[in-house]
Amino acid sequence: MNEEQTTYSLLEQINDPEDLRKLPVKQLHEVCKELREDIIKEVSRNPGHFGSSLGTVELTVALHYVFQTPNDLIVWDVGHQAYGHKILTGRREAFATNRQFKGIRPFPSPEESVYDTFACGHASNSISAALGMAVAARLRGENNKHVIAVIGDGSMSGGLAFEGLNNASSTPNDLLIILNDNNMSIDNSVGGMKQYLLNLTTTPSYNQLRYTASVAMEKIGLLNDQSRKKLIRLGNSLKSFAANQQNMFEGLNIRYFGPIDGHNVEEIIRVLNNIKDMKGPKLLHLHTKKGKGFKPAEEDPAFWHATSKFNPLTGERIPEDTLNLPPKYQDVFGETLVELAKQNDKIVGITPAMLQGSSMNKLMEVFPDRTFDVGIAEGHAVTFSGGLAKEGMLPFCSIYSSFMQRAYDHIIHDVAFLKLPVVFCLDRAGIVGEDGPTHHGMMDMAALRPIPNLTIASPMNEVELRHLMYTAQLPGKGPFAIRYPRGRGLSTDWRQPMHEIPVGKGRKLKEGTDLAVITIGPIGNVAAKAIARAEKDKGLSIAHYDLRFLKPLDTGMLHEIGQQFKHIITVEDGIRKGGMGSAVLEFMADHGYTPLVKRIGIPDTFIEHGSPEDLYHLCGMDEEGIYKEIIMKE
Repeated sequence: MNEEQTTYSLLEQINDPEDLRKLPVKQLHEVCKELREDIIKEVSRNPGHFGSSLGTVELTVALHYVFQTPNDLIVWDVGHQAYGHKILTGRREAFATNRQFKGIRPFPSPEESVYDTFACGHASNSISAALGMAVAARLRGENNKHVIAVIGDGSMSGGLAFEGLNNASSTPNDLLIILNDNNMSIDNSVGGMKQYLLNLTTTPSYNQLRYTASVAMEKIGLLNDQSRKKLIRLGNSLKSFAANQQNMFEGLNIRYFGPIDGHNVEEIIRVLNNIKDMKGPKLLHLHTKKGKGFKPAEEDPAFWHATSKFNPLTGERIPEDTLNLPPKYQDVFGETLVELAKQNDKIVGITPAMLQGSSMNKLMEVFPDRTFDVGIAEGHAVTFSGGLAKEGMLPFCSIYSSFMQRAYDHIIHDVAFLKLPVVFCLDRAGIVGEDGPTHHGMMDMAALRPIPNLTIASPMNEVELRHLMYTAQLPGKGPFAIRYPRGRGLSTDWRQPMHEIPVGKGRKLKEGTDLAVITIGPIGNVAAKAIARAEKDKGLSIAHYDLRFLKPLDTGMLHEIGQQFKHIITVEDGIRKGGMGSAVLEFMADHGYTPLVKRIGIPDTFIEHGSPEDLYHLCGMDEEGIYKEIIMKE
């Protein structure tokens, strides 16, 4: 690929899928080549998710070529695989702004394009959403509308995907599910008989014969819903016997086709044309290679799942100057967990498909038998942790804050209710940046605060994170949640001896007489700068308290604040409604204190994507925003 290439003979002619459908099939190989080159070029200089979209280039072209989008609906499961879709649907020029502040969104969104049919920031929802759309089309009498769910094998491990499959098997619908399998082999991909069956079962003549026979049997009373299911099961059994293989989809009475080569665009088009008008739910299984067409990504797909800037010719990463920089919070977590696990053989690590992202791979390297990557299955991760804890283990369950939302009931029912000693490590808490509204860890404090028996804490820096992790694994602490942000901390001197922090005890960081600022978590460091600036500029005397624990609250400290101050500002990196500031207001009201309280935090809206700096400024949560609120109290 020529790094300087900016024009493409075919891709530049495609402003929407209708232009794509004007091309002869024989030219689609070149379209795929150009599309892949464009993704590589753009992501090399504007980083984002990478390998998954390279793996779906041929599928994306085939889908928009065969189906009449946007009338036909494609539901993507996780937008990691949809960069090609964005480029082919009128956003090729805008793709250079992907994930940037005020640029196009990091994942497909109906608010951005009519071709984006549903939200797809989190995994495993495509089958359920697409089934709802297919049933809605049937109820409206739109018999010519096709609905397609595209789901990866990783997302298929999520419980919601299985719930959707189960419902699709029993609800009248014509849904097409495409399984993009780039890792897990669901069927043995060997033997000439399988290819023969694929060719046979996807030909128009075979399916016309099948349809004619079913109509005739229905007319003479031999075929009803119950007998139709029995015949499907019989046919599936015969196929399984002949091919010497079995799969779960046919066990659910969902017609199964494949697997086929997911990088042969003509073959995908042929099969899609043959099966698209079949009645009833059906699944097409494609084998693809993550990172296809870019050798470094093919050889190390996990490393290239998401990327920093790189040389598109060689794959060499453009290094970030990290010399003498503080570590990332996730790395402090990972290394501290290894230290604790060496001291306590009951400690085990659990993560739902975020082994490297959470730095739990560090524990895996040292204690592989005590580290569990359960796949994209947050609810299972929590309940699995509960089972481990019930039988005497001490699980550290690391889940990104926004993904923990998917396991809310499991935290309540399977951990907190039984007071089980599970340590929830909520990575990426607060504003995370370019991945946008589906990934900001906004809700955790407000959502977890009402749960009985649960301790909730947030460290102000890396050393405090170590102390809280040490505290959480001590006997008798029960369920314990520690939230910490994406990104780097403050100091390179963080490997300090750990000690216990009394649960529910905050810290007074500085004295003051004019007003009190209460913070929780690392945003307290930003507030400290604003406090120093306000004192210097305006001569104010400002007390600063680090709450540390959202639950239980430091009641002694809050009584002190309530008795001494008429003006209070709370600062948190979470949603204002129901969060730390709300807890402070409740305490003051419950105890008869009447200060004026200003809450700084994420407003009651979904925050867009962009750099963390841009987004903190947007929310009034940067140094400037906090400073302005402080001096208003002058």
